[in-house]
Amino acid sequence: MKAFFDIDTQIDFLFPAGALYSPGAERLIPPVARLNKLAVRKNIPLISTMCAHPEDAAEFKAWPPHCVVGTVGQQKPAALLAGSGQTILEKNDLDMFSNPRAAQLLGELEIDECYVYGAFTEYCVQCAVLGLLKAGRKVRLVLDAVAAVNTEAGDKALRQFAKTGGSSYEVCQSSQLE
Repeated sequence: MKAFFDIDTQIDFLFPAGALYSPGAERLIPPVARLNKLAVRKNIPLISTMCAHPEDAAEFKAWPPHCVVGTVGQQKPAALLAGSGQTILEKNDLDMFSNPRAAQLLGELEIDECYVYGAFTEYCVQCAVLGLLKAGRKVRLVLDAVAAVNTEAGDKALRQFAKTGGSSYEVCQSSQLE
């Protein structure tokens, strides 16, 4: 079964006032909103990860505090909420597989084809893509619906995905999915 993975599209990452905003990241909102609504409309499982950090998260030793549970910055923009067809998967780590529910969903829903998009290519998106490839899934990265904090690091991550995933990794554009 096919599934869409919306990775960490949260206010702290996408909006200029966000704690870990990356310039230009707000451009993700329209394509991610279209993809999320498409998934729900076509009954495709939609798994949306969200950073959900306590105030004393270990991650804050490397990064400024962000996506603290219960804050506005931790929320998804309203345009990216897709209703009852959307599974929210919270995590306190870069890797979505740090939440055991991620691996369970792959099995329960018999997911074998994954469309991945979100923030940020060289961090949480990278963990999702590599984790899904390691789990033996076919992964398609939706290029016009991802953003990197650093262009060079993002490009390096894309090369690593292709090298690691071989024929199980492809790229596509959101317009190809509609």
